Amino acid sequence: MIVAKPKRKEEPKSPSEIRRVYAVPPLPARPAHGHKGMFGRVLVVGGDEAMFGAALLAATAALRCGSGLVQVAVPRGVLPSAMSITPELIGLPLDEKSDRTLAAAASAADALVVGPGMGQTNRARKRILALLKHRKPTVVDADALNILASEKKWPRELQHTILTPHPGEMLRLGKRIGIGAIPTDPRGRVDVAMTASQKLGAIVLLKGERTIVTDGTRAYINSTGNSTLSKAGSGDVLAGVIGSLLGQGMTAFDAACAGARLHGRAGEIAGEHFGARSAVARDVISSLAAAFTDYSL
Repeated sequence: MIVAKPKRKEEPKSPSEIRRVYAVPPLPARPAHGHKGMFGRVLVVGGDEAMFGAALLAATAALRCGSGLVQVAVPRGVLPSAMSITPELIGLPLDEKSDRTLAAAASAADALVVGPGMGQTNRARKRILALLKHRKPTVVDADALNILASEKKWPRELQHTILTPHPGEMLRLGKRIGIGAIPTDPRGRVDVAMTASQKLGAIVLLKGERTIVTDGTRAYINSTGNSTLSKAGSGDVLAGVIGSLLGQGMTAFDAACAGARLHGRAGEIAGEHFGARSAVARDVISSLAAAFTDYSL
């Protein structure tokens, strides 16, 4: 009798084997005859009344990046305020007793952005885990990252998911996979991001000077951006930009690379107009249109 040998488990690639990506991917097509149904539907989920501006910034950035429809889910009490700031959005009032309407919106969406302004309540935790089960292309940012970092069981099937931690959030995520410190040197940052991507099963975008995007095999190091982006709200804008590109059909890795470049360039442009000290996240959103014009330069 011949006994089949068990398949050898493939070992994760070592940092030295990583493939650098230098060219940014092409942006989604924008045919002149297109209509809003052709350019993606994005759902941005917040959840904290004191921080609904974060979800609003992400949703507004998604609109500015070309999404056909963007729905923003925030507490009922602050929804009128949110809609008065960006009336082009579709509002979804969150129900504290049932998330049935939210689940229907997630099913209808082409891409999700979860975490900005969500808070870290038990209700937020349940929402995040339920939304991930839809297995839609998803950007997991801010509070959602911290909630997942504290989960006993890591969610499955995250291959279409982009985690967007800053170094502090990366440290919290890293503790569950044996990463005890986040290096500041370029090579060390790439190594940490790649290890996290391999072990967590998702695209990792590690923020900071020269933001890194990796799928565990490839790595893109962004060259745009400056201290203009060192303000509250900038990360929410990035999440919305990437969510928009996901909704328009880009793969998770490509959307993260393109989003990092566009966001960084928009920050540079906002700094040129308003000064690096004075520009705010809304100025970065307004600068996205100009960032598209020199995207591939």
